[in-house]
Amino acid sequence: MKSLRSYRKYRRLLAVQVRASVLLALQYRLDAAFDAAVELFYAATALVPLLVVFGTRGTVAGWSYPESLLVVGWFTLLQTVLDGIIVPGLTAVVEHVRKGTLDFVLLKPADAEFLVSTARFQPTRFTNVITAGLIFAYAFHQLGRGPSPGGMVIALVLLAFATVVLHSLLIMAIAASFYVVRIDNLAYLFTSVFDAARWPRSVFRGLAHVLFTFVLPFAMMTSYPAEALLGQLPPGRLLFALLGAGAFALAARIVWNRALGRYTSASS
Repeated sequence: MKSLRSYRKYRRLLAVQVRASVLLALQYRLDAAFDAAVELFYAATALVPLLVVFGTRGTVAGWSYPESLLVVGWFTLLQTVLDGIIVPGLTAVVEHVRKGTLDFVLLKPADAEFLVSTARFQPTRFTNVITAGLIFAYAFHQLGRGPSPGGMVIALVLLAFATVVLHSLLIMAIAASFYVVRIDNLAYLFTSVFDAARWPRSVFRGLAHVLFTFVLPFAMMTSYPAEALLGQLPPGRLLFALLGAGAFALAARIVWNRALGRYTSASS
């Protein structure tokens, strides 16, 4: 019963946070429309490197052009999750720590990590969901077939795992602000590195393959869902993704709690 009440409490909190973000965006409708247009343009530019590479060859590292488009589609979808859901709230933590105003979050009767993670959303970023859908549709049109229902279910499960990993990585990055305050560009550095996820995992070799598979598991975030839609994902990789998401979430929770122990409030 207690867990059910807790679930309802956080569900209501999430609804309030989402509503506040939407209302804030609607206050500046022209800015919101401009931001949405910029997001669509940015998503379109993600296709340019692919067009250049496949303009001179039929396959790259075993991936054809339409198969690689599926990876770009997942990259676009996860970019929406990153920029629209994860980054806006967490980047505000750095300013709270610098000013000593995180007290206002810590004193509330709710989990601090949940509150900072859902403090703000960027609704205009969700225009890229449509862009990702168009990329998927065009890719399967080029392949001459559609995804299997089972593949779609597995891909959606992997999307949930990828969201957990992205959130965990940002939590661990932002936790550094409790130790070194001046890290304003750390989140932006991470989003820049995330651009590597637009390429199929087999493109990377040697140290880069290890880095983008285990340290920053971009392969699990974009290549694995694309393989699931193509019906080419081995069952073992789904288990690997599950264990990896759990490990990252646990590590992020430990890092966050330890970082809070070093927080010095404005009243200290």
